[in-house]
This record gives sequence, structure tokens and C-alpha cells, in this order.
Amino acid sequence: MFKVFKPVQYFLHLIYPDICEICNKYLVHGEKIICSDCRIDIPLTHNWNERGNSVEQIFWGRAPIVSAASYFFFARGSKYRILLHKLKYAGRYDIGITLGSWFGAELATCKIFADVDFIIPVPLHPKKQQSRGYNQSEKICNGLSESLKKPVDSKTVIRSEFTNTQTKKNRMERWRNVSNVFEIKNPEKLKDKHILLVDDVLTTGATLEACCNAILSKVECRISIATLAFAH
Repeated sequence: MFKVFKPVQYFLHLIYPDICEICNKYLVHGEKIICSDCRIDIPLTHNWNERGNSVEQIFWGRAPIVSAASYFFFARGSKYRILLHKLKYAGRYDIGITLGSWFGAELATCKIFADVDFIIPVPLHPKKQQSRGYNQSEKICNGLSESLKKPVDSKTVIRSEFTNTQTKKNRMERWRNVSNVFEIKNPEKLKDKHILLVDDVLTTGATLEACCNAILSKVECRISIATLAFAH
């Protein structure tokens, strides 16, 4: 589908044409964020239709989830790492919305994800969110919501304690860093619901594990997990 430009948008597009965030080629009408060639080459996991996949296995014995899936693999040296870097640190929240929408279109074909009641982002501490300007996981949720036609709830699960970045921590350090940092407001809203808990990148699963167990300690519900990337 072609974009419809207003006069000012069209003029700006001629002067500052959008380029692919991966290969720097000019985008044509209908392309968003990355060109068609780079989109085709995204290392998709395709694990959303696979029960007991490698993402689900990370949570076995740690959190009683229904299902889990990631959109693409996040390997060291991958050219697609730049998308997540720009999403988190360069103000490019549109990347989260667009990729979230693409991921949501895939999840919409799966019965296990089609009956989700709420999409909930792993929350940032207010101090960190104010510094960044937004929660990148919530932007991914916005994109998922466009495709799944399910509401985003960013108020019920909150992060009450500020923690240092998880980036250079090992699994145990990550778990200690995020244990007991999440609070649940109005848990009755989630009772007997199916929640899709969303984060940007899955590495050790410590943050998602802590968030899942915080929710389940307060209310009886079902939780599935979706992340944009999987650092395998």
C-alpha cells in the first residue's frame, strides 16, 4: 500500500528521504524502517507456532507460563542489533511500533495468542522512563496491539525500585537485580485473564521471570510471553 503524503510531508520527504536502518538504501513508498530486502533477511525465529520451543524452555521450572515466542534472533555481530539499539537509546520508538506490528501479525495467526485479553509491557522505573522519554517495551506493545486488536495495559504492573542496567550481568546477577522490584496495582483486573507480557530482548529471562512471578503472586491468571528479539 502506498503512503499518502500531505504537501508538507511530501516536500520534506523529497529533501530528507527515508533510508533503510540496516543498509542505508532509500525506502520506496510502502516500506517502513527497513527496505524489503532487509525485511526478508530478518532472522525470524518462527517459534510462535512451536510448543516447547527454545524460548519457552528458558522458563521451564522458573515461571508457569502458557507460551512464549520471540520475533527474531539477536546474535552478536548481527546487523539487526542496530534496530534495538536505536529503539532503546536513540529515540526511535517508531521502530518498536513497526516491528511490534509485524510480530503481532504473525501471532494473530496462532490460536494460543489470539485469545489474549491484555498486552502488558515489562515496566521501566519512572526515573529511567523519564530519562529515555518512553518505555521501549510499551512501544512494542502498541505495535502488537495494532495487529492483535487487544488493549495495552501499562498501569497495572509497575516497577517500584530503580535498578542498574542488566547488560553486563550474568544470570544470577540479573535475577538478584530484579527480584522484588515489581508491584501489581488493582490485580483484580487481571483475574482469570490471559496476559501477554512483552519485553524487547530475551537473554537470561531473569526480568520476565521476576515480573511473571510478581503477577502470579497477586492474582490467578494465565501469562504468555513475547519479545521482539531472542539473544541465543
